Amino acid sequence: MRNGIHPSYGPVVFRDRAADYAFLTRSTMTSEKTIEWEDGHTYPVVDVEISNVSHPFYTGTARVLDTAGRVERFERRYGKQG
Repeated sequence: MRNGIHPSYGPVVFRDRAADYAFLTRSTMTSEKTIEWEDGHTYPVVDVEISNVSHPFYTGTARVLDTAGRVERFERRYGKQG
């Protein structure tokens, strides 16, 4: 790797405010805000709106849309064109 062209890559805490969940990983993202982690060290923290803990797909609360039923209902109501 060439020196001076790559962003610094280090430990960062990502915090999902909606689910009150945080995890420590490595990233090139930075933040002015910091948090003291479980290991006693202070790391930059990045707040995210959604993570695997609060996303409906991963939590099993996702709703499946019945698109075929909607199309059939539309065709019955307004008639099939063409």
